Amino acid sequence: MNDTLQVALREIKTGFRNPWAYSFLLLFTIFSISLLMIHSQSFMEGYTGATGSMLNLILYLLPLMTLFLGSFSLTSEKEDGNWQLLSTYPLSTLSFITGKYIGLAAMLLAIVCFGYGVMGVVGVITGHSFGLLTYYLFVVFSIGLVLLFLAVAMVVGSCCSNRWQALTVSVSLWFFAVIGWNTLLIGFLGWLPYLWIKPVLVAMTLLNPAELVRLFVIVKLGGGSVLGPTYYRWVDWIEQPGGSYIFTGVCLVWLLVSIGLVYWIWERGRTRG
Repeated sequence: MNDTLQVALREIKTGFRNPWAYSFLLLFTIFSISLLMIHSQSFMEGYTGATGSMLNLILYLLPLMTLFLGSFSLTSEKEDGNWQLLSTYPLSTLSFITGKYIGLAAMLLAIVCFGYGVMGVVGVITGHSFGLLTYYLFVVFSIGLVLLFLAVAMVVGSCCSNRWQALTVSVSLWFFAVIGWNTLLIGFLGWLPYLWIKPVLVAMTLLNPAELVRLFVIVKLGGGSVLGPTYYRWVDWIEQPGGSYIFTGVCLVWLLVSIGLVYWIWERGRTRG
């Protein structure tokens, strides 16, 4: 546990010395204030056209930011030779991986909390603040994206040998999961027999963290009707009293599987030298 904490603290210190972190901090703060300006033009709470636009904007920025910072952190350990040195010490691979994840998560969540904090203060001063539930769900949406995409970023960083490879793979995954998801999904499902569509849709949604978190927040905001009949079962279980616990459980499984894969990759490389 002490080794994990030491790795996490080292990662936090290194992360906040990275100019990329401050660039994203400034960008997300400006972005958060822009969301508040969009909200100030809407007079309705819950899921509206303005709220949907804000969710999409967050969906464009946060996963890309997380993929870059997370994957670059791991590939830099290989390029700079830090991992070769650390592997000679009595530091377990699991402690190294979990410490990296905790440290990166702390840094990224600090950026998110700072941006939303500034947005909240400006909202109170200008009298155009979000409703408490809406504000809470936006924070949950952002935290969910960061934690899940950070797990993806660590898999990317583990598989890539340098920053350029990590950059290429990160942008490709971001484009697939966020920008091109709906088009690719419709095109793929159109080739399947009708009875296969719903089970495949459920499986593919569970495999895409961006879509998984987006659907949950939309339903919680009261916009389940815009999803259409295909997602009726999703709306049903999310609106249940235990829906939030089920969603949290799915996210935990996502994280454990991803961290397990990262551990296997690094441990395999360590034993093979």
